[in-house]
Amino acid sequence: MSSIFSRPRLVVKKVLARAQNEGDGAIVRRSIGRPELQNLDPFLMLDEFNVSPPAGFPDHPHRGFETVTYMLQGAFTHQDFAGRKGTIRTGDVQWMTAGRGIVHSEMPAGPGTHKGLQLWINLSSKNKMIEPRYQELLHQDIPKVEKDGVSVTILAGESMGIKSQVFTRTPTMYLDFTLKPGSEHHQPIPETWNAFIYIVEGEGAFGSSDSTTTPAHHCLVLGPGEGLSVWNKSSKPLRFVLIGGQPINEPVVQYGPFVMNTKSEIMQAYQDYQLGKNGFESTKC
Repeated sequence: MSSIFSRPRLVVKKVLARAQNEGDGAIVRRSIGRPELQNLDPFLMLDEFNVSPPAGFPDHPHRGFETVTYMLQGAFTHQDFAGRKGTIRTGDVQWMTAGRGIVHSEMPAGPGTHKGLQLWINLSSKNKMIEPRYQELLHQDIPKVEKDGVSVTILAGESMGIKSQVFTRTPTMYLDFTLKPGSEHHQPIPETWNAFIYIVEGEGAFGSSDSTTTPAHHCLVLGPGEGLSVWNKSSKPLRFVLIGGQPINEPVVQYGPFVMNTKSEIMQAYQDYQLGKNGFESTKC
């Protein structure tokens, strides 16, 4: 039960995503983006959200990064001020490049509990002011592989020889794994990338087979190496996402939903939003 890698990536930091209020009555568990882990280049935030109507995320702006929303249960309707509207359901993904500016709402589509993950990925300075764009992926169109008790949904990147077709401006991998009891997996990760795990349900041993198992709602930052080894020694399934990306290595200045490289660019973004210009024109009523 050893890693196949000569230099496996080991866990160098563990953060519990505690529940907090966000938006209008919504509950999120924030892992990246909290004081213990402010960011992990190129990642700015990861929220596990749990929302029941009438709670949700009413109109709010973004500039300078991408949001990736992955529905685990239920459905969310997205609507922006440019008139774009769509609903993503269980297993669907929306990859939104905010670029120079978007104002939108994200609200539950129907009764009951709606759960998912939202990841914020930074954009390099040359891409921060590009035009907004969307990639919406339906569950049935996202590649999936199953082998030896391990199933993976490939939202971005590659696993078990299968590649995602998603275009990521910042090179990124986003893999949703489920390991049956007694199974293990060894996933290569580009050596220059930063990577982390978020455990959705169950518990697993990550990095080395003799490491202490970690339960759900924890974020595990991985150190350098060739890849991740994981073991499910429990009697229940283990589900986690493995997310990795190429560092941008630029200054990060964040003010709420605006992420730029300098304070003056943040001031400009706030002013543009207030005045409805430079990408925020359609916010004027």
